[in-house]
Formats: sequence, C-alpha cells, structure tokens
Amino acid sequence: MTATPETDTPPARGKRPKQGEPVIDRALSLLAVFSDRRRALTLSELARYADMPAPTALRLIARLVAWGALERLDDGRYVVGVRLWEVASLSPRGHGVREIALPYLEDLFEVTRHHVLLAVRDNEQAVLIERLSAKDATEVAYRVGGRAPLRSTAIGLVLLAGADQQFQETILKRPPEIEPGVSEMPEGQLRRTLSDVRRTGIAMIRRSLPSRTVSVASPIFDAQGAVVASLSIVVPDGSTPPNVLAPAVRAAARAVSRNLGFQAQVSTDVRTHSQG
Repeated sequence: MTATPETDTPPARGKRPKQGEPVIDRALSLLAVFSDRRRALTLSELARYADMPAPTALRLIARLVAWGALERLDDGRYVVGVRLWEVASLSPRGHGVREIALPYLEDLFEVTRHHVLLAVRDNEQAVLIERLSAKDATEVAYRVGGRAPLRSTAIGLVLLAGADQQFQETILKRPPEIEPGVSEMPEGQLRRTLSDVRRTGIAMIRRSLPSRTVSVASPIFDAQGAVVASLSIVVPDGSTPPNVLAPAVRAAARAVSRNLGFQAQVSTDVRTHSQG
C-alpha cells in the first residue's frame, strides 16, 4: 500500500488571516500542518504552512502548548502533544470499535504474521485506527492515525461500498485516482467492484509498491446494519491465495459485527474481486 503524496510547498508569506476568521479555526489550522513528513516544526514553519503571521501563530501555539495539544522540544521545534491522543482515544468510532475488534485482529495476526488493519471512514478518506505488524512483515506505508484513499485500497473500497448512495456518486463521478503501484479504476469498473464488495463482503487489491502485496478486506457492521469500519490483512502477493484469505477475514469481521449487535445473514458466496 502506498501513501497519498503530500506537498511540502509552503503558502506565500505575509498573507494575513481572513477578517473575522474564528480563533479556533486558526488554532486547528496549526495542528493540521503536521503530517508524516512534518512531525517537528519551528514557529516560522508552522506560521508559513498555516498561512498566518508569526505573531498570531506564536500566541496560538502558546495556548496549544499550555493545553497539551502541542509540546515544545529542547531545540525549539514543536510536535503534536500527547493530550491530543488522549482525547482522540475517546472517539466511539475509533476506540470503541478498536476495543471490540482487537482480539479478532490478534487472531488474524497469529495466522498471517504480516499486517492486520482496522480503519474507519472520515469524510473522503479511510483513517487507520489499528495496525498489527510483524517485525519482518512486507513493507506498507500506512500507520495508525494515517489516511488512505477509498478507491485504491481494500479497506477504502469496503468503506466506500458501505457509504450512502449520494456520497458514493460523488466519489464515482471523479476522475480515477493515480497512485503508484495500483492500476487505475475508472467509473464503470469501480461501480462493478463496489457491487461485488456489497454482494460478497470482500474487497481485494493487488499492488506493486512499496512492495508486492495483496490486501483483503471485509466490512464491520453496527447494530443498525451500517458499515462502521473495515478490517483487512496485507500479505506478500503470492504467499497465500486470496480465496484462502477471504473466509478468515470475513469471519473475523462478522465476529466483530456480532459483538456490536449486528444480526448477520448467512451467505455462501465467497467470491473475491481481483484488481491488479
């Protein structure tokens, strides 16, 4: 699985915040500039990336540090504070599902000894809320808390297939995503794929970068029958046939769903969809 490229090009200097922009929006914009490639930033870097004057950034940063959202390193740079993780861990869509799913993730991990992922949808991306990985597992890019595209990942396809029709149409009408290591999926093929996912309860994606892997994912349902999360395993391509992996992944996802109150219907269809 490969990460969605980020841009490190800062905005133009000297641009002042919009008149009347709420303070909370400016504070959140400072937090939003942190990423996998920008984990520790100076005051000037934070101001540039957040597109605000340095004095304004300094005042807001001081408040964020006092609250614990940011921490200041000895060299003067700032990093995300532990307090944010503490608050994020209370999210029912994240921590609640993770807590119930973890024993089943661990069982799958013991079988595969590579990667087991758990993700939820946030707007137009999947957010990874848990990943169990062996030390010698094949290389993947997504970390816990990281974001993944919906159209070109197995966990994303499951979440997209379970989304409401209006949201699906918005994504379907967009041009295919270009992601290294994954073949493009135009609208017609994507519609067929989502239909297969809803019918079989399985999504499968092969990719060649950052390593040759196959990902198999299945949906987790809540008591109302809504897809609330996606569970997947990622193994080296060719190590285990997808039709062998699919039943184990789907069984684990169904077990988590039952613990969330979902009444599953019995199905014997175990076909998988391959997208190379």
